[in-house]
Amino acid sequence: MIETHELTKRYGDFLAVDRVTLSVEAGAIFAILGPNGAGKTTTVRMLTSILQPTSGWARVAGYDVAQDPIKVRSIVGVLTEQHGLYERMKGIEYLDFFAQVYHLPDDVRRTRPYELMEYFGLGDALDRRLGAYSKGMKQKLALVRAMLHDPTVLLLDEPTSAMDPQSAKLVRDAIRELRREERTVAITTHNLAEAQTLADRIAVMRRGRIIANGTFRELSQRFAGLPLMEVRLDQALNGALGELRGMVEVSDQGDTWLRYRTPQPDTDNPDVVRRLTGLGFGIVTLSEVSRTLEDVYLQIVHEDEGHEHDAQSD
Repeated sequence: MIETHELTKRYGDFLAVDRVTLSVEAGAIFAILGPNGAGKTTTVRMLTSILQPTSGWARVAGYDVAQDPIKVRSIVGVLTEQHGLYERMKGIEYLDFFAQVYHLPDDVRRTRPYELMEYFGLGDALDRRLGAYSKGMKQKLALVRAMLHDPTVLLLDEPTSAMDPQSAKLVRDAIRELRREERTVAITTHNLAEAQTLADRIAVMRRGRIIANGTFRELSQRFAGLPLMEVRLDQALNGALGELRGMVEVSDQGDTWLRYRTPQPDTDNPDVVRRLTGLGFGIVTLSEVSRTLEDVYLQIVHEDEGHEHDAQSD
C-alpha cells in the first residue's frame, strides 16, 4: 500500500531525508519514531505529494507521489503537526467546506461530518467557532477532517498530542478500527507506549535515515537480546543452579529466583519446569521479563550514535 525506494529530500546542502526505503502492507499500522529533526514529517509530506522528492520514488496505493499527486491526495487522509484551522469558522462550516473540496456527494456531506464528530465526542461543538475549541478538540477536529473522505490510507503526525487520556483512547480505538477495515495507517509519534500498543511494524529515523525497521519483537530481539525469562520458586536454590546451566543461559539469580535467556521459550520453558520440579522445587511463577519500546528505542539510538562516532574517528 505504501512503498518507497531510496526516497531522498535535500534543501541545498542539507539532507533532510536520506535514501529511505519502506514497504507497508494494506491494513497495517506503521509507526515512524525519531527525535525532532529526524526527517519524519518531511517523509510524510512527500508521501502526501505536498513535497517533491529530490530523488528516489514513493507510491501510495500504486500511485506515484510525484507523477499522480491528485490521485494520491484523493485516497490519503492527512493529519499534520500544524492543522491550519480557520478559527472564525464554526465546526460544521469547516467540515462542510472540506467535504466540498473532496467532492463528496450531498447525502454524505449531510451525514458523515455529524457521525465523525459524534464518535469523537464533539457533537455539541459543531456550531461553535473553532477559536473556542481547546487544543485537544482542535486535534480531534483535524482528525475528523482527515477521515472525512473515507481514505484508504491515513498519514497521521502525532495523532494524540494535546489530548486527555480518554480522547487519546478514542483516537487509538479509531485507528484500530481502520486496521480492521483493511485501511493502512502510518503514524509519527513521540509516544513510544502508544506506538508499541498500536503498530504492527516500527521504523526508527535519525538524521534522515532509517536506522531500524521491524516488528517490536524483532527489534527487541535484535537490540535488547534474546527473550529474558524469570522463574520464582517456593524454596531457596541452594546450589541447584548447576543443573540448568547446560540447558539455558542463566543471566541473574537470587535466593528463590533466577533469570535466563532463550531463543526458543516454547520448548526450553517446559524443559526448565520439568528439571526444577524433578529436583523438588515448586514453581511459583514463570514469565517473560517485559521490555518496553522505550528500552529498545534508546538502545537503537545508542548503537547508531556509536557507529557514527566510529565513522568520524576513521
